[in-house]
Amino acid sequence: MNKKWIAIGGFLLAFGFAQAQLKSITLEDGVLQQNRKFGADRLTGFQWIPGTTDYVYYANTWSKMMKASAANPEAKEWITLADINKTLGTKLTNFFGVQWIDGTHLLLTEGGKYYSFDVNSKTGTILLSIPESADNATFNDSKSLLAYTKDNNLYLKKGEQEIAITQESNKGIVSGQSISRNEFGISGGIFWAPNSTYLAFYQKDESQVADYPLLDITKTPGQLVNIKYPMAGQPSEKVRVGIYHLATGKTAFISPKSGAADDYMTNLCWTPDSKYIVVAELNRGQNNMNLNVYDAATGNFVRTLLNETNERWVEPEHEAFFPSAKSNNFVWFSEKDGFQNLYYYDFNGKLIKQLTQNKFPTREIIGANPEGTEIYFKATGENGTNMLVYKVDLKGKQTLVTKDQGVHTAFLSTDGSYLFDEYSNHSTPSKSVIIDKKGNADVVLTSKNKYEGYALGTAEIKTIKAADGVTDLYTRLIKPSNFDPTKKYPVLVYVYGGPHAQMITNSYLDGANLWMYWMAEQGYLVFTVDNRGSDNRGFAFESVIHRNLGNNEIDDQLKGVEYLKSLPYVDGNRLAVHGWSFGGFMTTSLLLRKPDVFKVGVAGGPVIDWKWYEVMYGERYMDTPEENPQGFETACVSNYAKDLKGKLLLIHGTSDDVVVEQHNLSLVKKLIEAGKQADYFPYPMHKHNVTGKDRVHLMKKVLDYVMENNK
Repeated sequence: MNKKWIAIGGFLLAFGFAQAQLKSITLEDGVLQQNRKFGADRLTGFQWIPGTTDYVYYANTWSKMMKASAANPEAKEWITLADINKTLGTKLTNFFGVQWIDGTHLLLTEGGKYYSFDVNSKTGTILLSIPESADNATFNDSKSLLAYTKDNNLYLKKGEQEIAITQESNKGIVSGQSISRNEFGISGGIFWAPNSTYLAFYQKDESQVADYPLLDITKTPGQLVNIKYPMAGQPSEKVRVGIYHLATGKTAFISPKSGAADDYMTNLCWTPDSKYIVVAELNRGQNNMNLNVYDAATGNFVRTLLNETNERWVEPEHEAFFPSAKSNNFVWFSEKDGFQNLYYYDFNGKLIKQLTQNKFPTREIIGANPEGTEIYFKATGENGTNMLVYKVDLKGKQTLVTKDQGVHTAFLSTDGSYLFDEYSNHSTPSKSVIIDKKGNADVVLTSKNKYEGYALGTAEIKTIKAADGVTDLYTRLIKPSNFDPTKKYPVLVYVYGGPHAQMITNSYLDGANLWMYWMAEQGYLVFTVDNRGSDNRGFAFESVIHRNLGNNEIDDQLKGVEYLKSLPYVDGNRLAVHGWSFGGFMTTSLLLRKPDVFKVGVAGGPVIDWKWYEVMYGERYMDTPEENPQGFETACVSNYAKDLKGKLLLIHGTSDDVVVEQHNLSLVKKLIEAGKQADYFPYPMHKHNVTGKDRVHLMKKVLDYVMENNK
């Protein structure tokens, strides 16, 4: 035999043997272990110690506090849970959620009791306690006062004294909790003034909002659980802001200045001098926003700082940012030039400077230096799959702080001299660095590749043209580790496609779920395209969906299919699609509106008819059913039930309070009426997402269905 072929044959045998030695990722690994067993090495729970350039993080599954400094990153064990539990008599199991009171004291909580622990003397004391049933606990800056809710009312704990700030017997009036179903960047309902003289809070009147019934099957007999769920075009909650004066015990209320009780009041914040409240007020149509100022002492309207209108929508997601504690001059996020940029105003509403003029979105302010002259923020940069850190001064000079491409998470030290930066990208599992003011970066930790020794495929990130023929769309194609370009592969298209979500990022595994790589090892290609309407590409890209959810998104997904079919190794007759929530809407829309494209689809928690979705999100993108009847009619998936050709599995959590099960059941009813067969699987008592160990069952159900019906 030719020696050349002997050598090649020997190489192939060795390669095959090496492949055989690789371990396989199980589906359970793919669902549960991406951020556990395979999670990259990081400085878990990183925090700067207030007033210092020292920092801490946690080791041994959050049981040990490690300490290091920017000048000397060699970490040493500092405090253990055993130390704290011995001192306080607690049974804490991890450091998760621990806060700093000041540079030497930790705030810890267990069972409604709050403790202070001195990290130097290793001594501690109980600060105060509240009922274990209390929620939304929010401390003032000094951690000396605590506000919280019980049921629908708001309370204040001052030493041993519990003060009822509200005493509403009407359960429909709710104080101190998040409002507007967590839209507009809202995540809480309690706001302390910086000097603790006042406590502001959201109050919503849900009395006229319809009750929506959920069934608790764990009771005998089954018990009806009503939630308040305002559907598009239906009565919504009425919001106002309370300002409680601690000295007088009196509360002043602010209602929307427009006089429309169902307008939105969002992005509430205090001025640094504690004299004023700034709140964004948005009409229910979400196309006219005023940033208003109110006097804290009286609740009286002072002035409108700025106004924004847009024929599609205005969506304030960030409160005013005050760079300096000594000034009420503020920075405001706005998309008015097409991309979210930063604008610097004085407190009379005069624009001092547009600080950033980027053709990419600014996403978050990290902080400012103590002088308030430099602001650090996160933005995508020119490549929309990244998330980078920049700084800008008050004259508009912008500097890229993080030099490496990827997805970055960063924390600014309290003196503004150091930035802790942790990032990953396509080829880097995780790297932790500390960057000084001159831009010099010291690497603190580089993670090992936890997938070494496992058979893991590869992801290709490319761009294709959208259906408009102009716009670039990012795609991700995951191939198996033993990919053979001469074979024909079936494809699972994973889709989300909706606003405020981005599936493809320049992070490790490229934003994919590990189960997708498991699926690739079963002989599949797994494909995703972020269509127009998805996140991080600017207002025009996202708002093309206005009043017509599904149309442009479907067209862009079909461009993805067109691209797949152009690849010689894709079996164009064996295409499957799966998605959840908006992705469930997309999956059912693709199966029914384009019935000849996909052989099989699995839709979880899908929106089927937008008139049954919540006011805040639904009306932003679709207006009301009365204002946009044709848009709602076109988008309603049930209208296409008669056109189903492929195999379809519908899945829903029976306690879903986000996309209520009425959506899915209505489609099932229409399919029955049309004489079409489909499959339905409920997850009893699960909400919008199936979580915990049951998620393994879910993904096995999904992927088995795809493989069985896509042969």
